Amino acid sequence: MKVLLTTLNAKYIHLNLAIRLLYSLNKDRHAGLSFKEFTIKESSESIAQFCKDFDVVTFSCYIWNITPTLAVAKLLKEINPEIKILLGGPEVSYEYDDIINKPYIDYIIVGEGEIPMENFLNNFPDITNVPNLVHKNENGEVVVHPQSLTFELKNYAGINPYQFDDPSELKNKVGYIETSRGCPYKCEFCLASLDNKVRYLPIETIKSNLLYLIQHGRVIKFLDRTFNVKRDFTIDMFDFILKHNKPGNIYQFEITADIVHPDIVKYIRENVPPGVFRFEIGIQTVNQKANLEVSRKQNFDKTAAVIKQLDDIIEMHLDLIVGLPLDEWNDIKFSFESVFALHPSELQLGFLKFLRGTPVRDKHEKYGYEFDPNPPYQIIKSDFLSEEELNQILLLEEALEVYWNKKRAIHTLKYVAAKYSIFDFMHQLGIYFDKQYDFHNHTLFNVYDALNNFILDTYPNDYTLLKLLTFDYHLNYKVKPQQRFLPEVDKSLKQELVLKYKLDHHRYRFVILALDEPLKECVPHLNTNDYLVIQYNGLDKPIYFGIN
Repeated sequence: MKVLLTTLNAKYIHLNLAIRLLYSLNKDRHAGLSFKEFTIKESSESIAQFCKDFDVVTFSCYIWNITPTLAVAKLLKEINPEIKILLGGPEVSYEYDDIINKPYIDYIIVGEGEIPMENFLNNFPDITNVPNLVHKNENGEVVVHPQSLTFELKNYAGINPYQFDDPSELKNKVGYIETSRGCPYKCEFCLASLDNKVRYLPIETIKSNLLYLIQHGRVIKFLDRTFNVKRDFTIDMFDFILKHNKPGNIYQFEITADIVHPDIVKYIRENVPPGVFRFEIGIQTVNQKANLEVSRKQNFDKTAAVIKQLDDIIEMHLDLIVGLPLDEWNDIKFSFESVFALHPSELQLGFLKFLRGTPVRDKHEKYGYEFDPNPPYQIIKSDFLSEEELNQILLLEEALEVYWNKKRAIHTLKYVAAKYSIFDFMHQLGIYFDKQYDFHNHTLFNVYDALNNFILDTYPNDYTLLKLLTFDYHLNYKVKPQQRFLPEVDKSLKQELVLKYKLDHHRYRFVILALDEPLKECVPHLNTNDYLVIQYNGLDKPIYFGIN
């Protein structure tokens, strides 16, 4: 029997851990078992052509790939009616009736797949006793084999899920590793809340697999929902990484910041070099009423304190969710401004999604929620936010992505946050940009042109804003760009400064701006200088420094 374990990844750089684990557990007993990854951008026809000669094709399903996965499955059945299609993963583990009733879907495995998949492979075509299998009988009725199962993670001892990949390709991919399963929290918008028992893989196996990814990969993301639950484990893993780290590697962890132990903070400050670790921290909202309404515990003051202690070492990726119950416009504004004040490397403003199986989906009518019935099931409106308000915040989110997360106007926006309402500024900028340009099809020229015109229209008397815009504009080109917005110092003064400071004008190109007092306040490490020099080599992002 030829069985294919497969999935459609969001991007080429991603690697699917689930199909590799299932393959590793079962390959020795099933010679016909293989795995293959595709991406959601590949055509259904090309994927189906690859899969058509297998007896069983199993798909790992998530909100980002379920729609194209179903399209491939339908086409596969048309090409080869005898093929069997099996689905698994979080997107089909709950509220699956509409999916199993599709004529081209034969089986669904719900929940953890290790035990059901082994049973399925060992006994197929007899599926009578496969636990947690959903299928249709001869009369077309849906049959479920529910069992309470927990796979013993110690069974992964000695298994490296990436040993079957070409090691030379791992450096160009994102390698995922899990050290534990389950989450101690019960946030009602998250599927992880349904499994509150945290279980760990064998520590020797974790370290062996991590070492393999360190040696052959570059970007390594830990899948643990709260990596820092155990102080000693967290420090031990950090220590192991640093002892074996390869220059250029990056490690990303999902952290619950308000429970970070002081010993972990101390360890990081004393041992971790800047730029090696990334922390993803889900703040979601600062509104405690909204937190409690979705069974979420968080102390924002403690979270902010930890972030401030570590943000010069750790790259911070902070998340907010728009649309939680009891979170109205002004609450979202307060949360946004509170979190933006931390100046994270990236601030993700997501919108509440009603994932299958989550409590917030089960009781959506209680709060007047309407949401898209199709993946990713995003909020449309509620008793707390109108559809128009959500559309307005979506424009703010687009502007946030363009100007802050892509680092096109970092100095400008820090100044705005200190002097004005950053929420109002980004909201109005989003509306302005949307009227003039296309958020999904624009040039870098458009980005700065829109910001300049917006500032002239809305803040015509703030000269510092234009100065900072000019600074940010010049920092985002590898080759010296054309002069726009505020001018450089005059040509004779520039020539005098180039000669005085022996600036190598044969190797580099320079922009020199006058450093007035407002600008010095915004770039504090230059506050003793009179001029700002931006140096271009034509290959990399420019560097800048001050001179007198």
